[in-house]
Amino acid sequence: MSDNPYSAEPPHRPEQAGVPQQPPTYPTDGYGSATPGFAAPPTTAVPAGAPTAMATSSAARDAILALRQEIGKVVVGQEGTLSGLVAALLVRGHVLLEGVPGVAKTLLVKTMATALNLDFKRVQFTPDLMPSDVTGQTILDVNDGSFRFREGPVFTNLLLADEINRTPPKTQASLLEAMEERQVSVEGQSRQLPDPFIVIATQNPVEYEGTYPLPEAQLDRFMFKLLVGYPTAEQEVEVLSRHHHGLNPHDIAGAGVRPVASVADLQQARAEIDQIHVEPVILQYLVALCRATRETPAVQLGVSPRGAAALLHASKAWAWLSGRPFLTADEVKAVAKPVLRHRLLVRPELELEGTTPDGVLDTLLASVPAPR
Repeated sequence: MSDNPYSAEPPHRPEQAGVPQQPPTYPTDGYGSATPGFAAPPTTAVPAGAPTAMATSSAARDAILALRQEIGKVVVGQEGTLSGLVAALLVRGHVLLEGVPGVAKTLLVKTMATALNLDFKRVQFTPDLMPSDVTGQTILDVNDGSFRFREGPVFTNLLLADEINRTPPKTQASLLEAMEERQVSVEGQSRQLPDPFIVIATQNPVEYEGTYPLPEAQLDRFMFKLLVGYPTAEQEVEVLSRHHHGLNPHDIAGAGVRPVASVADLQQARAEIDQIHVEPVILQYLVALCRATRETPAVQLGVSPRGAAALLHASKAWAWLSGRPFLTADEVKAVAKPVLRHRLLVRPELELEGTTPDGVLDTLLASVPAPR
């Protein structure tokens, strides 16, 4: 099994030392680089009774796969991060992006919204941000003396919560209901959010002064935690070349990005993902993997049942993106670290010694028997 293509991590991370690198054979995008996550070759035999091909039209999948080429007009690299964002959108999951400033996190999300023809809003989280600045508030209309509700930026399809850990817990908590229930309650009245709706939050992994770490209850509501690393040297040269030739990252439409998929395509994709065949033995493997996180001595807090459900849905989305109508252990392993890494709480004494959630998961993925 290849290394997890979602990670998009910088090289030479301690937890990856000694892990053999076996790049999978993926189709290439318009730049000739690998596109992990969008099409992985089947490596496992078809389970008895499982379909051998997608039962429904592949038009929705073709539209979703076209995103890579369209987004590539502006964003160079970051294929793993893009795959994670697309998979989360397909199964109504939220994403936490962790990376240093300047690695195209905001640009990637804005470009994806344009290519999907979705509404996009960005909120810069600061220490003085109030919950009503996110959810909206009731205001007095001076023209007729009536009260009306003014929607906050949460009423959108893709909400980018930039540097979410720089705002106090009270404002962080304003997103909990929106992320879980797809609604917000203001002055006792519930208001539904658009569909699709996902929160894409970012945080800086380096500068922690003046930040408020996300509580475990909120971390557990993110389907993925994706680590956004620096581009390769070749990709960075390409970035500078595009800027030299006039690319304006603030003018996405001017760069030629056009909608290539629609909400109808997303709805069709979700219907097809719901039909992915899952053998009972795969469900047992999912449970065994999640229960192992609760039993290992290195972990103080393991994966919750919500995390196990997120792992199932993410694995099915990965199988669909790979063109596979049934789920295997390979898909589960591919998405395990981005789905589970933020749901583990490593014991403090081991964390001081360098133990990381990814390192714990590498050990468990190697030790928990997988069905073949």
